[in-house]
Amino acid sequence: MNNTFLDLAIDREIEAYNFYMDLYNRISDNTAKDALLWIAGEEKKHKEFLINYKEGKISSTALKLTKVEEQKIAEHVAAPEIKPQMDTKDVYLTAAHRELASYNFYNDFAMMHTDGELKEMILKIANQELKHKEKVEYLYSNTAFPQTAGG
Repeated sequence: MNNTFLDLAIDREIEAYNFYMDLYNRISDNTAKDALLWIAGEEKKHKEFLINYKEGKISSTALKLTKVEEQKIAEHVAAPEIKPQMDTKDVYLTAAHRELASYNFYNDFAMMHTDGELKEMILKIANQELKHKEKVEYLYSNTAFPQTAGG
């Protein structure tokens, strides 16, 4: 097991949690605040998983790969500036960019490893980050482009 990577990943999850909580404390939109609390909680779960994995309390099979429907919004729409009075859609887009960066971090790191349990676990975490991106992009698209009565 590569403890250096695990320590780096744990630090990254703490940083992500702090990022979302800082953003939560900067904005006033309650709907966006709820979404930020959810995603911060997900990052906290990742940290706890990594700590337990590092300590040998659980195996990589505790994480499951899930199918992700990619909209690729963050890849095509620039990240907004973080400011106290952000539109709800911009909060979601900021989160999508953050999750894309996390996905890329884990996926790129996995590609540096040979096949095995550690690589499998890293790819599963990358998949979790991509799943988060999918959810916040869904929130973004439904907020930025709401369905109208006319279709």
